[in-house]
Amino acid sequence: MTNSLPPEYYQLLEEIQAVDFVLMELTLYLDTHPDDEKALNQFNQYATYSNQIKKNFSAKFGPLQQFTVNSNDRWDWGKGPWPWQV
Repeated sequence: MTNSLPPEYYQLLEEIQAVDFVLMELTLYLDTHPDDEKALNQFNQYATYSNQIKKNFSAKFGPLQQFTVNSNDRWDWGKGPWPWQV
């Protein structure tokens, strides 16, 4: 595969990975501290942000998952590169 993707592709993908890592850590924390309002608020903020950057990524570079809502009227899932190919 030819590496012809813009730097923004990799920047957004890295940001998505970082935010989702934070969400996973907060999930584990909240499993053992369900009454921590500060952590729950932080989780909700990161979840909202994760959705925003994934929507932004998908609009610019295509869907991250096959069940991502397309921003246009065509099926883009089969187009590469897929996130695990970069």
